Amino acid sequence: MVEDSQIEATVSPFAVKKGEIKTFDGKDGYVSMQQIINKINLGHINELHFSILEILNEFEFITSRQLCQILDRKGINYISQDKLNNKLEQMVKSKMLTRYYFSSLEEGKGTYRVYCLEKMGKYLLTSRGIECKWQPSDNTKPVGMIKKRLAGNQILLAYLRKVKAFDEYTVKPSLTAKTLGKTFRATGGSVKLTKNGKSIIFVFEVIRREDDWEKKLEDKMKFYADFYNNFVIGDSGYDSLPQLIINCEDEKHIVETYKNIVMKGLEIPKIKLYFTTDLRQNKESLADTLVEFKLDTETNKYKMMDVELKLLDI
Repeated sequence: MVEDSQIEATVSPFAVKKGEIKTFDGKDGYVSMQQIINKINLGHINELHFSILEILNEFEFITSRQLCQILDRKGINYISQDKLNNKLEQMVKSKMLTRYYFSSLEEGKGTYRVYCLEKMGKYLLTSRGIECKWQPSDNTKPVGMIKKRLAGNQILLAYLRKVKAFDEYTVKPSLTAKTLGKTFRATGGSVKLTKNGKSIIFVFEVIRREDDWEKKLEDKMKFYADFYNNFVIGDSGYDSLPQLIINCEDEKHIVETYKNIVMKGLEIPKIKLYFTTDLRQNKESLADTLVEFKLDTETNKYKMMDVELKLLDI
């Protein structure tokens, strides 16, 4: 598998493209539970398959590369990515998983596949007493929502693999905007970092250039402002204020996002607002992957500056 630092992409694969659509790449037809049971009895479905199902149950949408990285971290042997892709193909044929790809008029068919659960996968998980909230309508989510999840996965895996202080991650952390009476989720997940007995939680919000993205950003920032401005210890399970980090598609998108936040008065006084991008997660060290905006005293304009955090060293 190609290392992150060897990837030479200039555009994130998880950026939303104009006119992009999600295309079904799974299998039609009927598969019975008896067929699945026979495959289990013959050893054609084994613990590796169940491990894959558990990961999909946790992350909802995932690429095969991201799946490899998680299996590596868990110490689960899958031999090679090609062998794993063969396993995934079998699982798609058996209706344990299904698969999609993205395509657009500009770039044609996408270069990677996105995997998610199917009905037989849910049956197998529940047969082992594993809670699975998947339902068929989950697979109808639009391109923007799926790409937010994939970008969020990339962040969580980057911190898990590259930050020595990494403690744990949460794929879908919930926060409560008390005044607005709304419980919402951070689309990029969260990570807990611990060093010398002290911990901090980073919460990631993923922004994509989807339709009406500026309005969606405004609505989400109002929820965050409500959460932070009314925070007391214990709210949403946090012992202290988590650090909000906004993950954008690229450097230009960071500027666009910050401009929208400032123009609409959506700054949050209680915290410093940090930004990052998809491609910054490919660096060998994450120590300089965050940015903030500071006032340039000479020009009296805000300037994007790198933030170096030794806490994020390898």
